[in-house]
Amino acid sequence: MAYFDSASSAPLHPVAHQALQAALDEGWADPARLYREGRRARLLLDAAREAAAEAVGCRPDELVFTPSGTYAVHAGVAGARAARRRVGGHVVVSAVEHSSVLHAAHTRAADGADADVTEVPVDRAGAVSPETYAAALRADTALACLQSANHEVGTVQPVAAVAEACRAAGVPLLVDAAQSLAWGPVDGAWSLLTASAHKWGGPAGVGLLAVRKGVRFAPQGPVDERESGRVPGFENLPAIVAAAASLRAVRAGAEDEAARLRTLVDRIRARVPELVPDVEVVGDPVLRLPHLVTFSCLYVDGETLLHALDEADFSVSSGSSCTSGTLTPSHVLRAMGVLSEGNVRVSLPSGTAEAEVDRFLSVLPGLVAGVRERLGAPVGPAARTGAAADAPSLVVDALGKLCPIPVIELAKVIGDVPVGGTVTVLSDDEAARLDIPAWCEMRGHEYGGRQGTAYLVRRLV
Repeated sequence: MAYFDSASSAPLHPVAHQALQAALDEGWADPARLYREGRRARLLLDAAREAAAEAVGCRPDELVFTPSGTYAVHAGVAGARAARRRVGGHVVVSAVEHSSVLHAAHTRAADGADADVTEVPVDRAGAVSPETYAAALRADTALACLQSANHEVGTVQPVAAVAEACRAAGVPLLVDAAQSLAWGPVDGAWSLLTASAHKWGGPAGVGLLAVRKGVRFAPQGPVDERESGRVPGFENLPAIVAAAASLRAVRAGAEDEAARLRTLVDRIRARVPELVPDVEVVGDPVLRLPHLVTFSCLYVDGETLLHALDEADFSVSSGSSCTSGTLTPSHVLRAMGVLSEGNVRVSLPSGTAEAEVDRFLSVLPGLVAGVRERLGAPVGPAARTGAAADAPSLVVDALGKLCPIPVIELAKVIGDVPVGGTVTVLSDDEAARLDIPAWCEMRGHEYGGRQGTAYLVRRLV
């Protein structure tokens, strides 16, 4: 089985496995106690903190361990915002942040006031503009949040430039570095940083929260004497030791492995559009994570394609609405305005063999073609049916039908109107908001906009 979903969770690194076993024997005691076993546990905890802080690029006393990356995000957002409540409650985030950041930002304040959040838009590659981000900062902005790299499409964000804008405005910047920390430290004068161990091959259940000295921070909820009063409860010391050891090991070989995986991902980015018709590769082609590539296939049901890949022994992920179990495509694809049909995210773990990538490229075209055939998707340019040929306008009723059926029905009839004629697609599928405009761009037709459930398309070729 080829596991191509390390962006969700990386396989446990061998160093993490070894460190976990050793720490279970040596690190079971309470590191807050002064007797021999406690002192031994404290030495392990201190060493783990120093190793993690070195990888992050902060002081050991600025970093605490949390029960998960999500906990680190929630604690970081809540603590930073509460500490600046006299300034105001406004929070700035990018529109493509991880859901944990968006959920935390949109949580009501302690006094019950509605959250005041500005979501900064992104370009079609998924990146924010530093100038647009800076313009969203206000006098009452308590906190700004920006991921270091996107978890769905791999685009690297301009953190250093945004951090400088935040510094000039006197606003702390929280960086979610979950996807990038394995590859290197985050540049720029950020104020808070979060990460999650299972993203780099550490055990699940360990997160990092770094708060720079001088950044105002007020932990929320009950606290105790552990982890600088920011994370209550007994530390999971064996998992923490394994997380820190694996992070150090991963970073030691990050440069060489990043170069190797980037070559493999470049091959996927180049070959998939050549092998599979009607594909859009999304995300920045250059400023991106080295191991991740995302593409979307027209006329494809994402869930069916992922099942087909699973049967072919490939584990991948998707942001398609029909795969995520919701009626809406991922908020990342929606913010980017790109095709969501048949979305596939490939994120290669360290050590991925070149032969596995070649096998993926060899089986993908047949699997996509099979899914399209089962759905009755058109093959090649739209053919004229003759039944309604040259009608100046047509209406396609796709109400109640989910992706990718509305776009397939559109493609079947576009040849039945003359150049300049229109097709109105009736669709209540949320994915149509992305997929019909994307289809028009890919096919060279004019998207005329949407009114309610009606989408207007004008034939240009």
